[in-house]
Amino acid sequence: MEPITPENVIEVTDVWRHYGVAEKKGYAAVRGVTFAVGRGELFALLGTNGAGKTSTIELLEGHSKPTEGTIRLFGSCDPVRDRARVRPRVGVMLQEGGFASDLTVSETVRMWARCTTRARPVGEAIALTGLAARAGTLVKNLSGGEKRRLDLALAVLGSPEVLFLDEPTSGMDPEGRRETWELIRELQSQNTTIVLTTHYLEEAERLADHLAIMHHGRIAASGTTADIVSAHPSSLYFALPPRVTLTDLPAFGATSVEERNGTVHLTTDDLQFTATQALLWAREGGITLTGLHARSASLEEAFLHIARTDTDKDLIP
Repeated sequence: MEPITPENVIEVTDVWRHYGVAEKKGYAAVRGVTFAVGRGELFALLGTNGAGKTSTIELLEGHSKPTEGTIRLFGSCDPVRDRARVRPRVGVMLQEGGFASDLTVSETVRMWARCTTRARPVGEAIALTGLAARAGTLVKNLSGGEKRRLDLALAVLGSPEVLFLDEPTSGMDPEGRRETWELIRELQSQNTTIVLTTHYLEEAERLADHLAIMHHGRIAASGTTADIVSAHPSSLYFALPPRVTLTDLPAFGATSVEERNGTVHLTTDDLQFTATQALLWAREGGITLTGLHARSASLEEAFLHIARTDTDKDLIP
């Protein structure tokens, strides 16, 4: 968990969000969440549908107040109480923009710019997000990925200090996704603090300085990708050699050794040691290990492991 320090731009402390009956009865979408994001960092908030990501982001954006706990932006600002001070410094990219379909891209950005404090030039915002060639196109004629770029253009229009990105590359083709990643990196290099929610784990893995995985309203894991992945075992696979049974195999220092449809599957906390032991055993026995494959744990495996964990998700304790 990131420590709360004066350098943090976002500080969330023991935040709860209750829905339904008051007095700690009913549904709790957010359950005692604490994290912090430093200036210029990119923080990814991950989780399955219903994990509490959207409710948490809405609290950070000031759309509603936490039932319990505190949220502070820029040191001392409450996003609800101090909305007039916070809003000009924040950019928000929602999952859907709700644009007027009969306006062009340029008209949409120009209209939004008139409602934005210290808006950057319209042409600059459009070019920044790769829409210059589509400036005169009606919104209704844009592809899904182009509409996401327009969402992003509006979010960065005011050169925000903090930028909330909710599924920013949803609907984009691979080229558009990578171009958007480059833009996000460029914004971060300008000291923009970014909070990202995404279902693309590769996106979080490539972009995030640190991340948290929510499950049933709580943060189930947090830290860098390496921190989270290191808590899960690596794997080694090879075809079960002829005339060898599972009971003939040494442990190889693995935490488990299983046979699945003719393939030996080992899980281990020390992949190098286990792989070395398996290769030495094969060499000494004159055995060829076919289908040999070694793989470290991945963010996807860590995510799926957390997602499969069942807890009492519905009622507040």
